[in-house]
Amino acid sequence: MEKEDKSNMVIIGDKEYKIEDFTKEQNYHVSQIKDLQNKAINFKFQLDQVTTAEKAFTSFLLKSLTNEEKTQDDTDINKID
Repeated sequence: MEKEDKSNMVIIGDKEYKIEDFTKEQNYHVSQIKDLQNKAINFKFQLDQVTTAEKAFTSFLLKSLTNEEKTQDDTDINKID
């Protein structure tokens, strides 16, 4: 039994289609869809990076504000002496 080459197939919904049977316009749409799927993956990747960086900078800011408050408290204590 010969195995069918799945690399030339597109699954839409629950139905398989042979790319070779598509018209130029249908092939164009498939190319657009694949490109958009790749862009969506890249955008998610970039969003993950931006979200992580934002959390890190927020953490750095909070830490610096906490250190500032601690330094101010230490200064206030020294003034009392």
